[in-house]
Amino acid sequence: MEGRIIVRGVLVGALGGLLAFIFARIFAEPVIGRAIDYESGRDNARMALDKAAGLPMGSMGPDLFSRSVQQNVGIGIGMILFGVAMGALFAVVYSVTVGRVGNLSPRNLALLLAGGLFLGVYLVPFLKYPANSPSIGHPETIRDRAGLYLLMVACSLLFLIGAVWLGRRLAPRFGNWTASLLAAGAFIVTIGIVMWLLPSLGHLSANTAEYSVAATETPQPLQDRSGAILYPGFPADDLYLFRLYSVAAQLILWATIGLCFAPLAGRLFGSSSSGPQVAHEGNLGSSAPY
Repeated sequence: MEGRIIVRGVLVGALGGLLAFIFARIFAEPVIGRAIDYESGRDNARMALDKAAGLPMGSMGPDLFSRSVQQNVGIGIGMILFGVAMGALFAVVYSVTVGRVGNLSPRNLALLLAGGLFLGVYLVPFLKYPANSPSIGHPETIRDRAGLYLLMVACSLLFLIGAVWLGRRLAPRFGNWTASLLAAGAFIVTIGIVMWLLPSLGHLSANTAEYSVAATETPQPLQDRSGAILYPGFPADDLYLFRLYSVAAQLILWATIGLCFAPLAGRLFGSSSSGPQVAHEGNLGSSAPY
């Protein structure tokens, strides 16, 4: 049974990744192109400034792949493979939780699980460390930024699991609705404390020449010694659009996983408004709905 669930999860994940790529190719790719053009123009302006000051100029190596390959084949394969990975993760979690979460039907469980993973894997970490387009963030802080983001994802998932456990523990005493609100409130408070304790990405780059003392990760206008602006700062509209489209692409991915897996789960376990009654005997391979 686990194999059948995982195969279905992988398939719907691949479909979700494909749909997310189509959306990103139409809407986000022009923004990415403008960000890359900005980064190239800023690098050229900085090299010209260094040359005028008599400083050694670093050389930029050639791109391994053309922009055409990157924006079509590269991003497409990457997003589909990411969708496959998220679909497999979804299927594994579904295999563990089906039949163990009360009277939820297989379809409702699929929808709630997809929404929960979208919340825990992407949306909550996004609120602290939102997605950045090219030219945002200093290269020297890539490892630190990646580590902080993964820590945020781990905390988000851990506290989300804790909130579900707390809600189930409180339900017999307060009822499902009140218990759910209390669990949600506990999740918001705990994850809010984590967000407050973790540093912002801007502070990781605040002491570099590329960023202003205001501790922002967004490139500020490039100025000479007299204060004249040689190159403008990164356009705020492009950063906003990139982050908006990033959220939309992830929403498409997880909505596809949930909405497409739900009817497959209903067929696999049998449609029942009162939920699947699965007799777990160590694993799903020895269980049967009835």
